[in-house]
Amino acid sequence: MKRSFLINLSFLIIVNLLVKPFYIFGIDRVVQNRVGAEEYGLYIALFNFTFLFQIINDFGIQQFNNRNISQNRQLLEKYFPNILFIKIILAAIYTLFILAAGSLTGYTFSHFELLSLFVFNQILVSITFYLRSNLSALGYYKTDSLLSIVDRLLLIFIVGYLLWFWDGAPEFQIEWFVYAQTFTLSITFLLAFILAFNKLNYWKFKFKMAIPWLILRQSWPYALAIFLMTIYTYTDVVMIERMLEDGKYQAGAYGAGYRLLDAFNMFGYLFTMLLLPMLSKLLVKSIKETASLTYFSFQIIMAGTIPIAIGAFFFRFQIMEFLYKEATPYWGNLMGILILTFIAMSCTYIFITLLTANDSLKQMNKILILGFVLNFTLNLILIPKFKAYGAAISTLVCQFAMAISLMILAHYDVKIAFQKRVWAKIFLFALICISINALMINFLLIDWKWGFILGIFASLLFAVLLKLLNFQILLNLIKNKEAE
Repeated sequence: MKRSFLINLSFLIIVNLLVKPFYIFGIDRVVQNRVGAEEYGLYIALFNFTFLFQIINDFGIQQFNNRNISQNRQLLEKYFPNILFIKIILAAIYTLFILAAGSLTGYTFSHFELLSLFVFNQILVSITFYLRSNLSALGYYKTDSLLSIVDRLLLIFIVGYLLWFWDGAPEFQIEWFVYAQTFTLSITFLLAFILAFNKLNYWKFKFKMAIPWLILRQSWPYALAIFLMTIYTYTDVVMIERMLEDGKYQAGAYGAGYRLLDAFNMFGYLFTMLLLPMLSKLLVKSIKETASLTYFSFQIIMAGTIPIAIGAFFFRFQIMEFLYKEATPYWGNLMGILILTFIAMSCTYIFITLLTANDSLKQMNKILILGFVLNFTLNLILIPKFKAYGAAISTLVCQFAMAISLMILAHYDVKIAFQKRVWAKIFLFALICISINALMINFLLIDWKWGFILGIFASLLFAVLLKLLNFQILLNLIKNKEAE
C-alpha cells in the first residue's frame, strides 16, 4: 500500500506542479493586479460567501461515497443514480439559500450577477467532486488526478489570452474571470460524468425514497465535519469585508497573502485524496499497517511543508513586493502569519483523513465545533482592532489548536501508537530550518530569490539526514519491497 501511495502521490504532485502554481501566480495573481485590490477583494468575499454554505450542496456525500465505494465496490450501481438525484435536489436548495442569505447579509442587486455565477459554479464543482470520488474509490487515481487539473489548464489558456494577447481589448473585467470559470467547470463536469458513467457495470434507476434517505442519513456526519472546517477556514474574508469600512481593500490584502498559502496547501489536499480510500481499506485489515502508512505520509508532508512555510515567513516582504504591485510591509506581515498555518493544516490533513477513514466523525465534529467557536470569537475581537492582520492571527491560533486536538484524537480513537521518535525529529527539523533561513536572510550577500531557494534545498538535505525523507525506504518501494 505504501508503494501504491508513493507512486500515485508522485504522479499527483507532478501534474499539479505543471498546472496549478502557474494558474495561481500567472493567472489569478495577474487578475488581482489588473483589477486592483478592492475589486478583487469583493470577488474573493463573494466567492467565500458561496463556499461557506457549499455543505448544503454537497452534504458530505463525496467523503461518504469515497469511503464506502472503496470498501464495497458493489454499491456503485446502487448509489450512483440515487446520489445524482440527491445532488439535483440539494443544488436547488443551495441556490435558494444563498440568494436569500445574500439579501439578508446586505449584498445589493449589483452584486447578484457575480453571486449567481458563483452559485452555479459551486454546483458544478460539487457534482464533479462526487463523480471523481467514484473514480478514486475504484482505484483510478491517475484519472482522478488528471481531472483535477482540467479546469485550471483551460483557464490558463482562456484567461491568459484575455490578459496578454487580446489586442485592443478594454480593461480586464473581473466578470470575465468568472465567466471563464463557468465554462471550464462545465467542460470538467462533462468529462467526469462520462468517465464515471463508463465504470458502471449496468445502469438501472429505480427510485425508492428509502435509498436517498439512507444515504443522507449516513452522510450527514461527513457533512457536519466539512461544514465546520469550511466555516472556520473561509469566514475570515467575509467578516473582514463586511465589518470594516475599508473592508474591500483589507479583504484584497488578506486574499493576496492567502493565495500563497492556497498554492502550497494544494499539496496537502493531494494527500487526503489518496489517503482516504487507502486508509479505509487498510483499517479493515490491519491497525499496524494503517499506522505505518499514516506516519509514512506524515513524515513526507512535514519534510516538504516546514521548509516552505519557514522560508516564506523569513522572506515574506520580498515575496509580496515581487508578486503584487500594491504590496506594502503590511501585506508581507499578513502573508508571514498565514503561511505558518501551512504547517498546522498539513498535519490536520493527515490525521483528519485517518479519523474520517475510521468513521470517528462524532468525536471529530465536537473538536471542529470548538474550533469554529474559537475562530469566530477571535475574529470578532481582533478584526475591529487589527483588521486583516487580526484575522490572520486568529487563523494561525485556530489551525494549530485544531491540528494538535485532531492528532491526539486520532491516536486515541484509532489506537495507533504515538511515535515519539518521529515527533522529536520533526521538532529538531523545524529548529534547523529556522536557523538556516535566519542565516540566509541576515548573512548571505546574494539575491533574496537564491537565498530562499537555497534555504529550502539545504533544509531538504537535513530532512534526508534525519530520515524524514528515507531514500532506502523509497528505493525498496520502487523495487516493490515492503520496508519499515
